[in-house]
Amino acid sequence: MDAKKPAFPLNAWYAAAYDVEVGRKLLARTICKQKLVMFRRTDGQIAVLEDACWHRLLPLSMGTLNGDEVTCGYHGLVYNAQGRCTHMPSQETLNPSACVRAFPVVEKHRFVWVWPGDPAKADPALVPDMHWNDDPAWAGDGKLITVKCDYRLVVDNLMDLTHETFVHGSSIGQRAVAEAPFVATHGDRTATVTRWMENIDAPPFWAGQIEHARGYKGKVDRWQIIKFEAPCTVNIDVGVAEAGSGAPPRDGRPGDRSKGVNGFVLNTVTPETDGSCHYFWAFARNYCLGEQRLTHQLREGVAGIFREDEHVLEAQQVAIDEHPDHQFYNLNIDAGSMWARRLIDGLIAKEKPTAPVIAIRLAA
Repeated sequence: MDAKKPAFPLNAWYAAAYDVEVGRKLLARTICKQKLVMFRRTDGQIAVLEDACWHRLLPLSMGTLNGDEVTCGYHGLVYNAQGRCTHMPSQETLNPSACVRAFPVVEKHRFVWVWPGDPAKADPALVPDMHWNDDPAWAGDGKLITVKCDYRLVVDNLMDLTHETFVHGSSIGQRAVAEAPFVATHGDRTATVTRWMENIDAPPFWAGQIEHARGYKGKVDRWQIIKFEAPCTVNIDVGVAEAGSGAPPRDGRPGDRSKGVNGFVLNTVTPETDGSCHYFWAFARNYCLGEQRLTHQLREGVAGIFREDEHVLEAQQVAIDEHPDHQFYNLNIDAGSMWARRLIDGLIAKEKPTAPVIAIRLAA
């Protein structure tokens, strides 16, 4: 990672909060090194403003929310949901330059998405597809972790699940993950890593799930299909089915997962600073949909697994900071993360300002 180059594109939708976090109170959060304040208007829509008063730069999040307007906690300037100052104390005339930036915002798939770049390019159709998070055919929940590492390290971690064998050996890890072949493919904005493990013993987590949901004990066919969407969303199709029941796809035909249990690990990672990120995750399942107790158990269980990742990633960031000139080498298992990095770099490159063209006129 080159500290001199931008670490993330700005023209992208980034998850800024879970929808339930934003209410009738001011919520401060740093996204892509920009300090933001969020609140829910009286009509239920969400407003996102720059968290700095035009007058003396005090964070607006230290002020108060009155109706759909924010009052600065220092000198009482008032801003509407569009960032325009509507009141200045002790004067009737408003300075026309008195405003703070308002950011494009979309509420979708249980997340609040913010566009920190050029607002003219903020197309809601570009919000990453994480529909499993609010699809009635799936049940689940998730959490937010703030991790002290470059967000790309989290993407690397998710794109190469061989680490499960060594980091998560007591839950989802097993030797078969590290030894099974995989296929890595890519598109203009996506990269996919597909791994099937057939006729194996299920790891503890999945053995418990298929027994609970289907009463099955025995060998399984296991899958992990990781899909990255630039710049920072990774959805992972995971599960197990009874061995030999036809779950793996064959000859271009989709497999039959009806004798299995299927989950999606939903991840979107938002840069906070160059060395920290907001990691939003959820686990959704398509079995035992009415069991709220299971939803809670799975959320807390996955949270424990991700805490193991958090410790590894933060230790890795410390080591990187201590060895800024270290040259990293890639293995075959890094294919997915390499493609993800290339796609991220491509988005960043599109935002680099072009050098001005200076016309040269020949002397007469």
